[in-house]
Amino acid sequence: MTINPMKMLVCLALCIGTIGTVSAQDLKDRGTLFTWNGSDAVGGPASMDEPLIGDRPDFTESSTTVGVGVKQVEMGYTYTFDNDGSTSTKSHSYPEMLWRVGMLAEWLELRIAYNYGDVFANTGGNQTTTSGGEDLYFGFKIALTPQDGVLPETALVLQTTLASGDDVFSSGDANPGFNYIYSWALDDEWSLAGQTQWHRAVDGDTGRPYSEFSQSVAIGKSLNDKLGAYYEWYCLIPDGADSAPVEHYMDGGFTYSLNNNLQLDFRAGFGLNEESDDYFAGTGLIYRY
Repeated sequence: MTINPMKMLVCLALCIGTIGTVSAQDLKDRGTLFTWNGSDAVGGPASMDEPLIGDRPDFTESSTTVGVGVKQVEMGYTYTFDNDGSTSTKSHSYPEMLWRVGMLAEWLELRIAYNYGDVFANTGGNQTTTSGGEDLYFGFKIALTPQDGVLPETALVLQTTLASGDDVFSSGDANPGFNYIYSWALDDEWSLAGQTQWHRAVDGDTGRPYSEFSQSVAIGKSLNDKLGAYYEWYCLIPDGADSAPVEHYMDGGFTYSLNNNLQLDFRAGFGLNEESDDYFAGTGLIYRY
């Protein structure tokens, strides 16, 4: 039996009762899967004639998709330093590649990510080096609703990592999760966003699985037609972990658009508690085609 995914989504939407009676083509053309009840607000991805909207450099991801048929590559580099009193650690993270592909509908995108890490640790003059690829990330982002006044623009990411990395960085198992994202354009210059995330994780010391939650709040400002800035707080909260600690961070950064389809960024941040890394800084770019 052949299954039509667009017809399945129409059936799902009708069961939920938030978008009324629509055809498969109408649903494909919608900028968001749903609308707020009674709302005539229209949302959706930025067109190729508008500046791109990226998921980097902040921890909080965007609440929009890239648009059907559009591809967007996001990548970067991050340097991190931490000293817990007995061991100092320097790490390098690259290429932080996230490939986003709009598919089937304006509100749906495929997401694939890959990263590589170098970690240099010094304990009492004894130095060790660890390098390797991390587990592959795979997911889908669904643009759920447009903003309507105080009702936010929202998106849901269904995601998992796959046990594909080098032994030193791989969890050895698939770790599914989800990310619920919400944002508000406050005016032409200011924006507010946040995300609530859960995923399965594996304790690095004991190999036992646990649940990890994260939360973030970010404020963004458009400084001019090319330059933007943001500042945010985020935390990582393990539940049931044997050794993974709670971590809190604050960071900020800038984005600069060379044109509508090419953006550069810089960010820096610091830990707010002893269990967090001391500080980090990084740079990157986004290309849309």
